[in-house]
Amino acid sequence: MAATTAKSAQPRLRADALRNRERIVAAAREVLVEHGAEVPLDEIARRAGVGNATIYRHFPDRRDLIHHVTLSVMSRVAKQAESALAEEPDAFRALCRFVHAAADERIGALCPLLSDGIDKEHPDHIAARDRLDAGIDALMVAARAAGLLRTDIDVGDLMVALTQLTRPLPGSGCVNFDKFVHRHLQLFLDGLSAPARSELPGSAATLEDLQHRP
Repeated sequence: MAATTAKSAQPRLRADALRNRERIVAAAREVLVEHGAEVPLDEIARRAGVGNATIYRHFPDRRDLIHHVTLSVMSRVAKQAESALAEEPDAFRALCRFVHAAADERIGALCPLLSDGIDKEHPDHIAARDRLDAGIDALMVAARAAGLLRTDIDVGDLMVALTQLTRPLPGSGCVNFDKFVHRHLQLFLDGLSAPARSELPGSAATLEDLQHRP
C-alpha cells in the first residue's frame, strides 16, 4: 500500500512543481515589466508566493529566468495573433484585436530584457520568434489582401510602434501611463488603414531589419 501511495503521489508533486514554475514565470513577467531586469529575485519570489530556493530549483540563474520570461511573452503574443486571425471575420479588425492584446501582454518590456545578455540564437528563442513573426505576418497578409491595410509597411514597422507605445516609461512619475496605451495604439492603427493618406519615407521594416540578421 505504501508503494501504491508513493506512486500515486508523484503526479501531484509534478503538477505542483509545474504550477510553481508557471507562477514564477508569470510573477517575473510582471515584476520585470514594472522594475526592469535588475529587480531582486526576492521580489519575484514574494510575488509568486514561493521561496528563493524554489526559484533556483527551476532556474539556475537570473539569465535563465529572463530567457523563459521572454519565451512566455512571445508564446502568449503569438497565440493572440493566431486566435485573432482564426476568429475575426474582418482582417483589419483581427489585426487591431491582436495589437491591443499584445499591448496587454506588455510586449514592449521585451526590448530591455532581450538586451540583457539573452542568447537570441538559442533554438527555443528562434522557434518562438519565428512563430511570432509568422503569426503577425499572416495577419498583415490577410488585411493587405482584403485591401484594408496600406501596402508600404511590414512586420517590423508594426513591432517598432507596438513596442515603443507599450514600453514602460523610466521612473515612476507617469503612474497613469497605462490608461493612454490603447488610445494611442488605436490612433496608430488608424494610420495603417488603406488607402494611405501619405507616402512614408524609407522602406518597410522587416523583423530581420530589427534583429540585424544578415
